[in-house]
Amino acid sequence: MAIIKILPHPEYCPQGATVQVPAGTSICEALLDNGIEIEHACDMSCACTTCHVVVREGFKSLNEMDENEEDLLDRAWGLEPNSRLSCQAFVAQQDLVVEIPKYSINHAKETH
Repeated sequence: MAIIKILPHPEYCPQGATVQVPAGTSICEALLDNGIEIEHACDMSCACTTCHVVVREGFKSLNEMDENEEDLLDRAWGLEPNSRLSCQAFVAQQDLVVEIPKYSINHAKETH
């Protein structure tokens, strides 16, 4: 089990949050399963960038990015060296600190 600390975000988790998840869980699934309704317009199929997060701690413990994720990230708002698509970043045993960017490229939010 790993702990993910989510930094405060004005819309998705104003107080921040800490969740415990089993290894092999995507960051997106971990957030959604714990009531943090991060955008995921493509239903976690790696076809958009709405679930973009910045991994502030524990980045190197995540699985490697594939070429499709790298290409999509180029379109993400607020891209940083430790950016990942949360639907493609799978938790290992190491704890993480994650920041959800203030904006996404999604002009119309989806409800799931």
